[in-house]
Amino acid sequence: MNVVDSCGWLEYFSAGPNTEFFRPALEDLPRLIVPSITVYEVCKRMFQQVGEAQAQEALVFLQKGRIVNLSPADLFAASKFSALNKVAMADAIIWQTAQALKATLYTQDVDLKGFAGVAYRERPV
Repeated sequence: MNVVDSCGWLEYFSAGPNTEFFRPALEDLPRLIVPSITVYEVCKRMFQQVGEAQAQEALVFLQKGRIVNLSPADLFAASKFSALNKVAMADAIIWQTAQALKATLYTQDVDLKGFAGVAYRERPV
């Protein structure tokens, strides 16, 4: 199973330099898990950067994966992970979603580098 961090979705949609790192996980639709917070983050950024039409197109693609909401126990685990590791709320929720479903989390977010279950690719300068 695969989870792609919001930055990976945005990289893919913008055809950025790390697109090929994220492509296999994003295009393996039967194994794609989409944390609900990712839907919010990606659609918001797409709306801001390229407009409503492209944000709607992103939403259609996001919905091809399995949208997941966390249980209260998993949200507690995410909050603990965030507090102990100084990781942002959304990143902690996305990481915990991957952990809860035994999925690999693909990211270029350095704050998640080195944690269990994370496949990290450095963001080009």
